[in-house]
Amino acid sequence: MKKEIFVAHSPDADDIFMYQAIKFGWVDSKILSFKNRADDIQTLNEAALKGEYDACAISFSAYPLISYDYALLRCAVSFGEGYGPKLIKKKGVNLKRNFKVALSGKHTTNALLFRVAYPDAKPVYMNFLGIEDAVINGEVDAGVLIHESILEFSDELEVEREIWDIWCELRGSENLPLPLGGMALRRSLPITDAIECEGVLTKAVEIATKHKKLLSKMLIERNLVRVDDEKLEKYLNLYANDESISMSEIQLKAVNKLFEIGYKNGFYPSKVDAFNSLVPIEYEGLRNC
Repeated sequence: MKKEIFVAHSPDADDIFMYQAIKFGWVDSKILSFKNRADDIQTLNEAALKGEYDACAISFSAYPLISYDYALLRCAVSFGEGYGPKLIKKKGVNLKRNFKVALSGKHTTNALLFRVAYPDAKPVYMNFLGIEDAVINGEVDAGVLIHESILEFSDELEVEREIWDIWCELRGSENLPLPLGGMALRRSLPITDAIECEGVLTKAVEIATKHKKLLSKMLIERNLVRVDDEKLEKYLNLYANDESISMSEIQLKAVNKLFEIGYKNGFYPSKVDAFNSLVPIEYEGLRNC
């Protein structure tokens, strides 16, 4: 009998895209079966803090808070390269130093970087789908848009600042991509199951990327994403691409830089190293020697 792995991911287009090859049966395992659930990213961050799922999509900035219980997976990752979340406001409005801002969750990467850059701002946390309306309706002075919301928003709004630009200032002279979303895997799983799980999830992203047009069409036809085909293609090119399959050394260095920024600014009690937090996939090769 196969061991069941409960995978949680967000309902945004890139996460749906990267997992769906498993759901459609394009990827399988001899020893594991998978079930999944979709929730907004902050709900997933909080679930990971409670240890609710075997594998869970998280904001990279949340990982140091769960590193004791979860390993960091190399696959199904989203990075920004010259783009990312956007701080928006009503057109023509000048923001005061202590402006009220809507953020998508306390443990999200955009919230960490924003709070470092704007320590006097007053954050209000809400589901990312309500942030644009909150700014338009005057509930907040500004908001940080994430996911598909960055592709198109009301003509009443304008970009005050790109989170990418904040990242570039904080990272220093190193040319590193912006770490946004990753995956974590419960450390209590047997090592062989952990390696198999990462392998299956990695294969799912690889196959999805290889068959992007077909899979995108299937997602649109089944109403599994919130955007049309044109926006879906644009969004996947940003956040679910060849760089999402397995983290490179430069991506891991970027994650470490994020952890360093968080630690220096008091967001974490200790400094975590991304390289030492990965599932030790080399064990499989040693075991079969």
